[in-house]
Amino acid sequence: MFGDLSGMMDKLKNAQQEVEKTKTRLNSVLVDEVAAEGKLKITLTANREIKAISIDNALLTDAEELEDYLIIALNKAIEKASKINEAELAVAAKNGMPNIPGMDMFK
Repeated sequence: MFGDLSGMMDKLKNAQQEVEKTKTRLNSVLVDEVAAEGKLKITLTANREIKAISIDNALLTDAEELEDYLIIALNKAIEKASKINEAELAVAAKNGMPNIPGMDMFK
């Protein structure tokens, strides 16, 4: 029914390896988000790991304002990183998947 089951299993294993390689590579893809007219900068990986937060001293006088900027900037950075992560992992998974008729789940 499915043809060469062993060959498909090998392709699935290769797809899993490609996904793992991509996850590792995404640790080195950096995403930056800047807020408060450049006074706040956040850097994280495409795997959504925060690498750096830079805060200008001018923002340290108002804790509530700083918290608001941090929340906004972190959410935007996480959204950017998530889009990159999802797109890259989908490509890696699709490229390694065996061609099973009717199983076009990665279109």
